[in-house]
Amino acid sequence: MATKSLLSIADYVGLDEPAGVRYELSEGELIVSPSPNLFHNEIRDEFNARLRVFVKARKLGRAVSEMDLQLSEDTVRRPDIAFISAESLEGVDLGRVPLPLAPDLAIEIVSPSDRAADLLLKVAQYLAAGTKAVWLLYPNTRLAYRYLPGRLEPEVRSADAGHSFEERDVLPGFQLTLAQIFE
Repeated sequence: MATKSLLSIADYVGLDEPAGVRYELSEGELIVSPSPNLFHNEIRDEFNARLRVFVKARKLGRAVSEMDLQLSEDTVRRPDIAFISAESLEGVDLGRVPLPLAPDLAIEIVSPSDRAADLLLKVAQYLAAGTKAVWLLYPNTRLAYRYLPGRLEPEVRSADAGHSFEERDVLPGFQLTLAQIFE
């Protein structure tokens, strides 16, 4: 039986990421994913642009994409989009990579190559680290799944039904319909 070789955060930070792949660290295990496609990137960039304008105008914190966030001593995740409140950023060295904190909100745009078990592990890692809400966006089915701490069942939203993206406790006043996200 083969044994896994686990990496430390220092090992992870020292890796050279080749073109066309993305790295994450999950409980010491290196996760290698293909770079996202154009459709994925357009959704991420459009959503993040709208979120950034809202967050910046209200001085709520930072909206970022594809940033390494250290969720625990052996886990680094790179959410497609993350909101980090000004309060969460207090006292944090913003030049550090990975940033040693969990986002207040993590948004992942699901690619065809993503496995359900891997996505649920990622959701669990975010929530265990203190993330207040995690959204999984499925462009192919135009659905969004919302996960909150302490809730085993996700809230499911559909673009066709006209549901909106909002997190009243995390981003009061921010609202974007799923149809706008998936257009």
